[in-house]
Amino acid sequence: MKISRITAKDLVKGSEGKIFTVTFTKKDGTERVLNGRMGVYKSKNAPLNGVGMNYNPDDYGLATVFDMQKQAYRTINLETVTGLKVDGEEYEVD
Repeated sequence: MKISRITAKDLVKGSEGKIFTVTFTKKDGTERVLNGRMGVYKSKNAPLNGVGMNYNPDDYGLATVFDMQKQAYRTINLETVTGLKVDGEEYEVD
């Protein structure tokens, strides 16, 4: 099923801690497939330092997610998402 970028952003942000798979283009032009979760605030492998970010990711079309394979936080560019799988449904992003 094809969806818009706005819908994809809403699905990622509204995943409520569920694991999802997102395919997107990285800054260097390579494609990346990431299995992640939103709402992870503490992990023994990726501890938080309590300082926070120096910018608001929403202002730049980004989302900070927890990468389940690498056990670390990653930022994805929601403007370059090409595919998304959440709640067992696969989507192609226009």
